[in-house]
Amino acid sequence: MSGGTALATHRLAKTYRLGLRMRPVAALADLDLSVDEGSIYGFVGPNGAGKSTTIKILVGLIAPTRGDATIFGHAIRDPEARRMVGFLPENPSFHDFLRPLEVLQLMGRLSGMSGSSLRRRSEEVLELVGLAQARELTVRKFSKGMVQRLGLAQAVMHDPPLLILDEPMSGLDPIGRKDIRDLVFELRRRGKTIFFSTHILGDVEVVCDRVGMLLRGRLVAEGPVGQLLDGSIRAVELRCQALAPDLASALGRGAARSATTPDGHTFVFRDVAEANAAAGEVLRGGGRVVALQPIRETLEESFVRLARAEAGQGTGT
Repeated sequence: MSGGTALATHRLAKTYRLGLRMRPVAALADLDLSVDEGSIYGFVGPNGAGKSTTIKILVGLIAPTRGDATIFGHAIRDPEARRMVGFLPENPSFHDFLRPLEVLQLMGRLSGMSGSSLRRRSEEVLELVGLAQARELTVRKFSKGMVQRLGLAQAVMHDPPLLILDEPMSGLDPIGRKDIRDLVFELRRRGKTIFFSTHILGDVEVVCDRVGMLLRGRLVAEGPVGQLLDGSIRAVELRCQALAPDLASALGRGAARSATTPDGHTFVFRDVAEANAAAGEVLRGGGRVVALQPIRETLEESFVRLARAEAGQGTGT
């Protein structure tokens, strides 16, 4: 990272007027955040939290009600800010009859590229996102994961320093999500700053440097992933082998949950004391302790905790 700020918002807000009475509904309220250059920033929250509204403001699709934002120091209204952004919408869509190179060359021309540099860049990007083998297929024959890859390809086509991705892993199977995660890591390795929204918190824990949690249009927590977790031990997992059947059965009755696999037995206990006592029984019974490890709060559990706290404040409880 270079230490600069790629993206910043200051009291960014959006209020919609709905119905015949033009009732005001706040989709986003006083959003303040800062994204370091060269980092991966996860913008998380449930559907309807205001994530897509924020992104639409940042890329110029809608105007904020108040507040402002900058991209590498340029106001988002500045055309220069637009040139510094590559955008992947939540549901990218391309002409069914086009082949991937044709899509990329069209997007390149819209970005002011032409000639041999356009053709060379199209080939480079197609290789980068892993679609080189699909160059002769039309988009109508693409899987959901391939369309997402093509969406990422068009976002990086003009080589912008900032990528804004709206739910890039939504609707993908585990393999497809891993492929997109790997692409995100590769783009960061190449110096890109990546800001992406998602409601799949497991992906954020694996990928992101920092996280912002949005609930009902408000940023309720922000910081490094580890800082947002309370650090408490939720349970302790004991994995062991060579257990006598009667001992395995007894331990299973005392555990919060248990599982048997060809590799041995796994027991989850509510606290450290229970797990230590069980490990002692395993050793005394002639078994082998393979692992004894705490299970700490996940980002999903942290989000639920913060959401409940926010709901309690909102209802006066």
